[in-house]
Amino acid sequence: MYVGSKSSPVAAFFRGLVLFIAAALVVVPFWMVIMTSFADEVQIGREGGLVFWPQNPSLTAYKAILGGGQVTQALGVSIFVTLVGTGLSLLATTMLAYALSQRQMLFNKFILFMVLLTMLFSAGMIPVYLTVRQVGLLNSVWSLIFPVLISGFNTIVMRAFFMNLPQELSQAARIDGASEMRIFANIVLPLSKPILAAIGLFYAVTYWNVYFSALLYLNDASKWPIQLILRQYLVNQSQINPDQMDIVAEMMPPQPALQMAILVVALVPIAMVYPFLQKHFTKGMLTGAVKG
Repeated sequence: MYVGSKSSPVAAFFRGLVLFIAAALVVVPFWMVIMTSFADEVQIGREGGLVFWPQNPSLTAYKAILGGGQVTQALGVSIFVTLVGTGLSLLATTMLAYALSQRQMLFNKFILFMVLLTMLFSAGMIPVYLTVRQVGLLNSVWSLIFPVLISGFNTIVMRAFFMNLPQELSQAARIDGASEMRIFANIVLPLSKPILAAIGLFYAVTYWNVYFSALLYLNDASKWPIQLILRQYLVNQSQINPDQMDIVAEMMPPQPALQMAILVVALVPIAMVYPFLQKHFTKGMLTGAVKG
């Protein structure tokens, strides 16, 4: 009989030290970004641009960016694209994956091959741009949703999950005269909450972080998502003026605090979703990836 030996206190200490250092390397920069968004101009200048703890914390920067103007408008665009895009993508992906999980479906193998093909080859930027322009989606927020509505990888994972569901349930429902749509809505979907949470999180992160598509398809700055605004004020180091915030110049917070506040607004909403979906996320990905 094998009895596992306990690790020595020294080894446990060093493991804990390594984990603590790794966690600090992740948490401390994010903490300083948040704290800088609350700091005043004097302290930011004295500490070189990033503040570990604000002496006179203030919500002025958040009031400025959330009180109207370009940042508020971009945040609304990102929320719309994320909610609507995730809902439509989940609907389309679940219906396609369920159809592909039914081996008796006509042209099942051919359609599955086409889905797999999209994971290996891409049409490229120019053909996709020409297609978006041809169908009239150029300079529309829908151009951020429809071209990426269905992911081949997500479809394959969800198909594997559906194929692992007990077939006896759907067969009994068919014997009772239930249609495929009724089986899908009343039996399959209620049993698929873990995979729906996992795939929904994938889609939500993709839509929230959309950047290159917006840069390519949207010429109207009023339709830009929050990530483009973040790039404009952080990467390009653009100056935020009072006209863009709907505030007077005398009430303008310090530039670094505004930039950090925009960064926090762009990061926190999607980060807050994960803890609520973590349990379903892990279960869904494992069930969808393992056969049997």
